[in-house]
Amino acid sequence: MTADELLAMPHNGYRYELVQGELRQMEFADRQHGLIAAQIGGCLGAFVANNGLGETYAAGTGFIIDNTPDTVRAPDVSFVARERAEATAEERGFFPGAPDLAVEVISPNDRYSEIKEKVSDWLRAGTQMVVVIDPHQRTATVYRAPDDMCMLTEDEVLDGGDVVPGWKMPLADVF
Repeated sequence: MTADELLAMPHNGYRYELVQGELRQMEFADRQHGLIAAQIGGCLGAFVANNGLGETYAAGTGFIIDNTPDTVRAPDVSFVARERAEATAEERGFFPGAPDLAVEVISPNDRYSEIKEKVSDWLRAGTQMVVVIDPHQRTATVYRAPDDMCMLTEDEVLDGGDVVPGWKMPLADVF
């Protein structure tokens, strides 16, 4: 399947991602997952808007991160820097390329191998920072590269580093 075919699919109540041309149905998020994603997205989105840094996207926004074959992923929260967002502002459909920041919230039905695959896909596509939120462990793991990761506990502060300069969010606010 291609990204264009995915975009043209009739809405049947499910969400999908496309991984190397293979359609994957996504499970609905549970209440905790949705609350955490909304808290992070709200905090990040307000900071980004107030500082004119770019655009923040909610869950379900597809990003075309590969064309050989097509891969369209959709993080729970994402950010694209202003210059990149403006350069593609007239394009419709899925965002052409990877976000600068992708946040994935682990749901009870997610497999660790699936999360690891998503992190790898994001980094390979050029995402500068991937944050994996684990509600059960009450941690956030920040990836900058496959071999560059840092785990934060609920007593620490998540920050945007050089990807979203100045943004900070205490993880206690998330959990």
